[in-house]
Amino acid sequence: MEVLRPTLIRIGPCVYRKNHIREQVYQPEEAEDFCAGVGDGTDEPCDAFVVEETERGYQCAVAIPSPLYKYIIGKKGETKKKLETETRTSISIPKPGVEGEIVITGQHRNGVISARTRIDVLVESFRKKQPFTHFLSFALNHPTIQEKFLQFKEEVLEKCTNDYGVSSSLFQNPAKLHLTIGTLVLLNEQEIQKAQELLQRCKEDFADTITGGKPLLVEVAGIEYMNDDPAMMDVLYAKVHMKDGSNRLQLIADRLMDRFVTSGFMMKEWDRVKLHATVMNTIFRKDPSAEEQTNRTAGRSFKERESFDGRKILKLFENFHFGEVQLNTVYMSQRFSTDSSGYYATSGQLMFS
Repeated sequence: MEVLRPTLIRIGPCVYRKNHIREQVYQPEEAEDFCAGVGDGTDEPCDAFVVEETERGYQCAVAIPSPLYKYIIGKKGETKKKLETETRTSISIPKPGVEGEIVITGQHRNGVISARTRIDVLVESFRKKQPFTHFLSFALNHPTIQEKFLQFKEEVLEKCTNDYGVSSSLFQNPAKLHLTIGTLVLLNEQEIQKAQELLQRCKEDFADTITGGKPLLVEVAGIEYMNDDPAMMDVLYAKVHMKDGSNRLQLIADRLMDRFVTSGFMMKEWDRVKLHATVMNTIFRKDPSAEEQTNRTAGRSFKERESFDGRKILKLFENFHFGEVQLNTVYMSQRFSTDSSGYYATSGQLMFS
């Protein structure tokens, strides 16, 4: 009974109902003609934005990253025209590539509210289709961990090199070993700045309290795989746990995820963050600089992958000990980047010691 229990879309403090319609295949090279229809539940008023009264009626401005303009304009301007016609408003959009505000004007307040709400839903829908640009992580590239990782790689290649699909190209770059907390879509400098500020508020709101202002001593030991068949692996990862047996590492990761999901910069994939350190990944086979894909794109990526037989690796290295490390920083890093240390270039960080 999907009609009685529709999907809910949360945008800031507001929640909208989404009609269940047949979705078309997304074509990234062209902007889709996507517009909320009359009576679909998206016209309900919300106090999350300001509508100003002017001499000619009403006006509302909204800051939206320039890469998303094309989805509001639509193919040959059809989406914008439809929005303006159905809401009896005029929508002014900055030129492509120019960051600024989209301004909605109209003679009737309800029409301006309706247009703004529909634009919010459009933006939310197409933001989810964008590849992630940044991610939150704990770095595990401590020299001791890197040394043990290289030992693990050497022994696997020595003892399992004849197993199907196993090759040196599958292994993570030791300088980029990390625990991913979540991936972010930040589409302009303003959004990066907002995410940096949010990360600092997380420190003040809960990170220092959870950690007591001290580093978290973590043990990296044991290996596990992502999919169901160990003979057809795509991702092999090292397991991580707090040395004192507490759940503080998991707690801080979950709280960070919840805060960034609420902000709209991160999508919630699971109820809890799956803390893992990737050591082998078939996505590296063709592109050593690639990062793990999120679940939204994994379906496409997996079809192009050549899996490997990891049964012998599991048997021989099930309890391999990669070492211990003190974690005191959460990094907001840029995808496909490298800093002077070999880790990802940092756009922001949260330190709790």
